[in-house]
Amino acid sequence: MQPIVPPEVSNELAQILSNLVLGDNEIRKSAEQAVDERLAQTPELYLLALAQFARMADTAVMRSFSLVLLRRLLFRPMPYAQGIPRQVLYDHLSESTRDTLERVVLSCLQNEVDDSVRKKVADTVCDLAKGSLERGRPWEALQVQTFTATRSPNPGHREAAYRIFTYVPQIALSQEMNAVIDVFDRGLQDPERLEVRLSALRAATNYLSAADAETKARAGRLMVLMLDTLPPLPHSHLTPFINSVITLASSDPTLFAPHLKALLAFLPHLLLPSANESAPTPTTSHPFPADASASAEIKDESKELTRKAALELMVTLSEAKASMVKRVDGWTQILVRACLEGMGEIEEDPHWEEIEPSDEFEEAEHQVYEHALDRVSIALGGKPVLPVAFQYIPAMLQSHDWKHRHAGLISIACLAEGTSTMLVNELAKIVQLVCPLFQDAHPRVRWAACQCIGQLCSDLEDAVQDQYHQPVLAALIPTLEAPEPRVHSHAAAALINFCEGVEAQTLQPYLEQLVPRLLRLLGPGSKRYVQEQAITTLAMVADASENVFTQYYSTIMPLLLDILRNATGPDHVKLRCKAMECGGLIAIAVGRDVFRPDSQQFIELLMNIQTGPISDPQLATYLNATWGKLCQALGVEFAPLLPVVMPNVLHAAALKADVELVPDDDVDKDKFSEENGWEVLDMDGQTVAIRTSLMEDKLHALEMLVVYSSTLGSKFQPYVSQSLEIALPALRFYFHDGVREASALLLPLLLATAKTTGILTPEMARAVITHICAGIAEENDTSFLMSLYKCFTDAVKVVGGREAVPPELADSVLKATQNHLQMMAQKRKTRRPDEDEVQDVAYLEENEDFVLDEMSKMLKYIYDPNHPLLIAISSVKDLGQRQHWENSAQ
Repeated sequence: MQPIVPPEVSNELAQILSNLVLGDNEIRKSAEQAVDERLAQTPELYLLALAQFARMADTAVMRSFSLVLLRRLLFRPMPYAQGIPRQVLYDHLSESTRDTLERVVLSCLQNEVDDSVRKKVADTVCDLAKGSLERGRPWEALQVQTFTATRSPNPGHREAAYRIFTYVPQIALSQEMNAVIDVFDRGLQDPERLEVRLSALRAATNYLSAADAETKARAGRLMVLMLDTLPPLPHSHLTPFINSVITLASSDPTLFAPHLKALLAFLPHLLLPSANESAPTPTTSHPFPADASASAEIKDESKELTRKAALELMVTLSEAKASMVKRVDGWTQILVRACLEGMGEIEEDPHWEEIEPSDEFEEAEHQVYEHALDRVSIALGGKPVLPVAFQYIPAMLQSHDWKHRHAGLISIACLAEGTSTMLVNELAKIVQLVCPLFQDAHPRVRWAACQCIGQLCSDLEDAVQDQYHQPVLAALIPTLEAPEPRVHSHAAAALINFCEGVEAQTLQPYLEQLVPRLLRLLGPGSKRYVQEQAITTLAMVADASENVFTQYYSTIMPLLLDILRNATGPDHVKLRCKAMECGGLIAIAVGRDVFRPDSQQFIELLMNIQTGPISDPQLATYLNATWGKLCQALGVEFAPLLPVVMPNVLHAAALKADVELVPDDDVDKDKFSEENGWEVLDMDGQTVAIRTSLMEDKLHALEMLVVYSSTLGSKFQPYVSQSLEIALPALRFYFHDGVREASALLLPLLLATAKTTGILTPEMARAVITHICAGIAEENDTSFLMSLYKCFTDAVKVVGGREAVPPELADSVLKATQNHLQMMAQKRKTRRPDEDEVQDVAYLEENEDFVLDEMSKMLKYIYDPNHPLLIAISSVKDLGQRQHWENSAQ
């Protein structure tokens, strides 16, 4: 290939690239600056030089590096200019330069001999192709070369061709379907290299994902070819092949409908180790062979990965189209049994009792199957899942192997959410099965019993607490004295779940047994995580038992004050946080008269924390929340503390969204991970990352403003103006729904305080009403519309009725209401949910009914008790099918 740039440019670029890969920071920084300067002066020349270097450099390392750099530079966002759409460097290239770039990278692809470099060439080609197609520029040479390469005698070229089809499926979609299927068929049966088959499978998957409905309807032959690649493969190579079709199973499950029986003939051999021909046959009394769990000690890693991939495929299909898989005999049976068997394969850990729960960072193998069972029960519901599960669970709970007993208990916990409507009818039997295992000889089984009861208390709330409080607490309360810290700590955790749904009068008779045991867990001999858990549980017990808790106040509050006073080390941050939280909840429970003698000490200790160095973010979060609880406990007596607490609250409430564009390449990918506090979203065609931790801080601060303004009333007057300046824009804070909800609650409260204290001006009232009306006019989110309409009605009530609403705003709200009604009516008319969607649609229509109710209240109060739109609201409600669907589902 002839050089396309002058030798001096090539030589200079070679030196710059050599410096870029050096470890010396100063040299590398200087090279980066040189790249930026050359791109600013002669961008086309240096991009072409970079492409030429990728073709002609002596080493694979430098060719790879130049390709990565070329992709990054071509599609790096350029500085934003007012009024000009966001662009990348590629947009500023001349047509001749683009043509030359395309010719050079195609030459690289055809001539590259190193497999790893060829993949990077293919990635660069894909980026160029996508950029070209997005801008309406067909790349015919790529299309021809890619189809030709699928017949190349070089397997590396064939793999690269299918790699391009994978990431640029438009190349294949533009061709006649049968011809494309023939091309994929060749790759799926490649005789030389598994990597080619895998690349062809990924290409076929992406082709179908991007295809239109008509193409998908004709895709039967292609699906057969794709799935036929699986059975002949050895376990060591199956995992990536199965993973390749899981995305398609999620997005287009109906494509798998004709093939489910074939899959069910193949997948159980991967899913069920006990189903091997050499293994004993499972029976009801012995659901899994004795060696099934023992085999967990020596596992073939590749077989285990394949097993998980097969499980994920079945679970994904069940979630994506439950009605489809329910019709396949044996599907639920195999899937539930696979989950239960995997849950029983727990690795022995002689140090389990000494490990603190927070130190278990990695998910254990058996937990994969726990999560799968939870997902299956939610997807398929109780009717198909429970009978299958309870073929095995009773025998598991009576097994001689502690691992099976543990799995049986955890399986009930996993089933609770998805099957609650049916499980509640069997609650008496389940309580009878579970409670005796609180006396089990093995500590991990007793831990699992706590987990099971705790989950039942959450998912079957009210039923457990109202009907079975006696056997449940008779099992849980003594477990607080279990010899193992992890067990008695988990019993305390399960009590939190119980307290969240219990009435005060139900809990009261048990306080005498419960509270002293929790207090003993606070003793100096307890591990710190146990003390933290005990304090949290005491807080929930106090909250649930309300003023009945007063009799224990004099014992507990001094302990909490002592913790806040003395537990000041960095290792005690969580303990102090829990002590603050508990003290605040107890103060609310017992009331200000009981709390008042200790309130000054408690406040002084909180102020010491606030004025000291706060290195841990959770300390600040708990501190602000505790100030809010103290406000609720003390009422107007809290007002003198506002100058202390409000600066931090106002600062947090005014936080702006921290939003960054996410680059297309993998550079800095970890920076935007969920673990680092980011959430990645697609907004207006761009991938952006939002720092969620800041949004949570903003939300909590706004919630504190709601607490302070609602509790203190006129005493909150000095902060009304500042709070309004924050709350008004927060009403349109589209990055976080909770922030918008909190601002909708806050605005009428601030207006009420302003009116009570005489600082409400017509300008202030109009500004608030204008923002709310604009929100109603712009909003399409049904769930938030309810809050907006309520906010509007409440605000108008405060400022003086309809006369306070300017005519143009009143008209805009009426017009918006008509539009919202028409939108909801159209949706309700056209909804035709299948069996899998009934519950989701019922929930959606329930939310819509709430909106309609708030619309009615708004129209009756602000406009006319007999307004014509009230009839329209009634008509839209009548269009709802929710009750009919719910009855049908039952």
